[in-house]
Amino acid sequence: MSEKMMLVDELITQIKEGKYKPNEKLPSENELADQYRIPRMVVRKAYEQLQDLGFIFSKQGRGSYVQNRKQQIPLILTGDISFSEKMNELEYDFRSENICCEKIHFDSEVFHALKVNPQDEVYKISRLRIVDGCPIALHTSYAAKSVFPQIDRDGPGIKSIFRYYRTHGYKEFTSGQSQLSVVFPIEPERKILQCSSLIPLLLLESICMDKETGTVLEFSRIKYRSDCFTYLI
Repeated sequence: MSEKMMLVDELITQIKEGKYKPNEKLPSENELADQYRIPRMVVRKAYEQLQDLGFIFSKQGRGSYVQNRKQQIPLILTGDISFSEKMNELEYDFRSENICCEKIHFDSEVFHALKVNPQDEVYKISRLRIVDGCPIALHTSYAAKSVFPQIDRDGPGIKSIFRYYRTHGYKEFTSGQSQLSVVFPIEPERKILQCSSLIPLLLLESICMDKETGTVLEFSRIKYRSDCFTYLI
């Protein structure tokens, strides 16, 4: 193992064990270089990686500080309650921003999941989930106009998709087939979620159906910042 990785592992262990508290200033590059008898450049590279991993942050001219990582939101991966409702129940300072509503071209996976034909119109509605001012998840729903005739008009105002379903008479929901995977953020997602390329995203792809009729209401792709959640499956 390289000197840099040994130092990264050592500092992560110390942060997790509480030697360094959230928002506490870390030793300077020179101090760590002297302590571990390694070049200062090695310490600098270790600090850069710790910052990419979300463990520390820097203040220009003032040094490096421990990131407050205590915000670990319990995430229950089910389709019978909306994300907004979960956050409100847990009493987080939560808000949702609608960042996209557009008609999509034919996509076999999406259209098959929605059980619609290629001639149908399908709209993509994306919302950014924000807790305590931090963007934590990107939720994209795909809904068919044959199920929601005014989705093109209503889409830009949707912040809670389940609330929108209820205005159309659908009251209880259930999940269809779901798939969970880990991906790394591409550049637009890094900008939106304010995370580095080293922080994995948990991707949940699922179908939401009306429990009474079995009507497929949406196919969704949700990307969660893995450093913000604990997972209950």
